[in-house]
Amino acid sequence: MKTKQVNAYGTESPEADLKALQIDRREVLERDIEIDILFCGVCHSDLHFARNDWGMTQYPVVPGHEIVGKVAKIGTGVKAYKVGDIVAVGCLVDSCRTCNNCKNDLEQYCPEWVGTYGGFDKHLETNTHGGYSETIVVDEAFVLSVPEHLDLAGIAPVLCAGITTWSPLRYWNVNKDSKVAVVGLGGLGHMAIKLAHALGAHVTLFSRSPNKIADAKALGAHEVVISTDEAQMEKAMGQFDLILDTVPYAHDFNPYIGTLNTNGTLVVLGYLGPLEPPVVTVPMIMGRKSLTGSLIGGIAETQELLNFCGKHNITSDIEIINMQDINTAYERMLKSDVKYRFVIDMKSLKN
Repeated sequence: MKTKQVNAYGTESPEADLKALQIDRREVLERDIEIDILFCGVCHSDLHFARNDWGMTQYPVVPGHEIVGKVAKIGTGVKAYKVGDIVAVGCLVDSCRTCNNCKNDLEQYCPEWVGTYGGFDKHLETNTHGGYSETIVVDEAFVLSVPEHLDLAGIAPVLCAGITTWSPLRYWNVNKDSKVAVVGLGGLGHMAIKLAHALGAHVTLFSRSPNKIADAKALGAHEVVISTDEAQMEKAMGQFDLILDTVPYAHDFNPYIGTLNTNGTLVVLGYLGPLEPPVVTVPMIMGRKSLTGSLIGGIAETQELLNFCGKHNITSDIEIINMQDINTAYERMLKSDVKYRFVIDMKSLKN
């Protein structure tokens, strides 16, 4: 198969900083689209994967799965897009397309789904590489249309932080009669507040810090509950239909489960790993309350989200960085020193 080398940024070991690399991209096949990448969001998953925190990384790795760009070339069988279109690519670039999940627009749960980076590229028979690069080649079935009136850099995090929160909001049918709470005000949390508010829900933020109150309300939260304040937590008991927990590290879920109403659900979005401390099941059994998880969304659902963002003028709050500043951005991200998502201006790599 014909390939070409393109400039990228990645790492060759978990201890090494990201640096300039060259990677191979395939020449476009019949259903492929080659995209010149304009912006790429920086996700916590990028950092975890680069540092092999989940024990599955194969090196070298080029992260990035919040991609917005311009169509540079199309295969002969591409119908939906033309050269010059503004498009997006999220966390998936392929799946089996035949299992029940794929047939029901749930490609994110396909046993053979292929991540934008760190997956297996069946064409090149090597690892996929992500959006910290000049270009990417993707099958048109996994390419998304972008509302071009929106800020394109601000759209990039919608491809992960946005869809990760949108999917449970839609699955649990959040509407104007819903009471939704969000745990954590970061990349996912701020998108959860914006989207739940736009769906008409009454939105509350749980935060450990009173310093987040003004920001949360500016994003669309109606209330803020300080989770370290026993009186405020007691007042919140039994209140919420749905809680989206976006915190990316181990923490105690028990206090939040108590704030669910009967039949309420707490959805874990940010943390992967064992529960510490253990969850006490008594309030779950006594109120048919649920603790569950959710993973991004399928292609159709992601397109629905992008269209919704276009209608309601929703983008992520971002800080734009150059590609060469990614290692500093990772260190700042570990300290929660960003409001609320870094986005790389890919001109900095091309220049």
